[in-house]
Amino acid sequence: MATKIVMPRLSLTMKQGTVVQWFKKEGEVVQKGEPLVEVLSEKVTYDVEAPESGVLRRILASEGSDVPVDQVIGIVAAVDELITEAEVSAPPAPTQEIEEVAAAISEPDTIRERILASPAAKRLAKELGVDLKQVKGTSPEGRIVEDDVRRLAEQTLAPKVREAIPLTGIRKTTAEKLALSARTAPHSTIIMEVDMTNAAKFHQESQFSYTEMLIKAVAKALLDHPLLNATLNGDQIKVFEDVNVGVAVTTENGLIVPVIRNADKKSLSEISSVLKELVEKARRSKLAREDVIGGTFTITNLGMYGVDLFIPIINPPETAILGIGKVVEKPVAVNGHVTIKPSMQLSLVYDHRIVDGAPAARFLQTVKQVLETNSFKDN
Repeated sequence: MATKIVMPRLSLTMKQGTVVQWFKKEGEVVQKGEPLVEVLSEKVTYDVEAPESGVLRRILASEGSDVPVDQVIGIVAAVDELITEAEVSAPPAPTQEIEEVAAAISEPDTIRERILASPAAKRLAKELGVDLKQVKGTSPEGRIVEDDVRRLAEQTLAPKVREAIPLTGIRKTTAEKLALSARTAPHSTIIMEVDMTNAAKFHQESQFSYTEMLIKAVAKALLDHPLLNATLNGDQIKVFEDVNVGVAVTTENGLIVPVIRNADKKSLSEISSVLKELVEKARRSKLAREDVIGGTFTITNLGMYGVDLFIPIINPPETAILGIGKVVEKPVAVNGHVTIKPSMQLSLVYDHRIVDGAPAARFLQTVKQVLETNSFKDN
């Protein structure tokens, strides 16, 4: 019996995945359990294994294509097994006539004036604000195509485009998650300054990074303020038992958040070792699915780029995210005298549906205290 290979659902929020590469060609023999196709979703690559032995009879999703979850991307069957058309056919694409009607419905003025233009040209004209009446069609019967619209836009309205970068893979997933966060979670922000005198001295003596210190400080603070280590699920606030701190990492393909699991139970040395390994894997695009799921709180550090202060967006479905600015020496009044001290700005962005201002401030005070007293150090 023919076995369908479908795009797997790798998380609750996953809607589609990208086919990265097929390890077999049509007609090649496959063994049950061997990697058959690599897909990309939720910022990680995942090998889909052959569910049965046989022959890869059909590849229904080409490499580089985005496919909805649970849609058939290939079929494994015996060499001489009959495969019905229903098993191999993908949902039919709209015909040109249907597309034109759909586009025309959204542009009633165009219908009345009977402007001959392709659906793609109409969509592009609407996007660029181009009046189709001003466009000269170059196709048969004067039909307007995309190039005609783009040519006029470049001449009169829009700046010239140097390149078009497809929004795919990690960057697309990040865009969708952050847009969801901004739409659904009412963001509120608390900013606090930290005296980094002791932490800066420890940094110079030990070479532990400020990010590593922050991970430990946040993990300790979450134990005392569990509501920041929670999520909103329907009409329930679910407080996590595990303290899994995600760290935003910039890669060539976009932003990704590997997770340090049970950070509250790890020493600073252990956190440093795990973080270095995850960052290296992230930059080589070698993170596994388990490296990026299960986070309960996220930190993001732009201090190394000279950023003093910024307001990040919550990483859903978490409750809060901590933004870290650079350590800078500044004049501070102490007992009536001005002295120079290293300082850092922390910005806590939290979901106001779950946490109010006072408990959020107390959490940030705890983080500040841990940093200022070097309570993050290994025992």
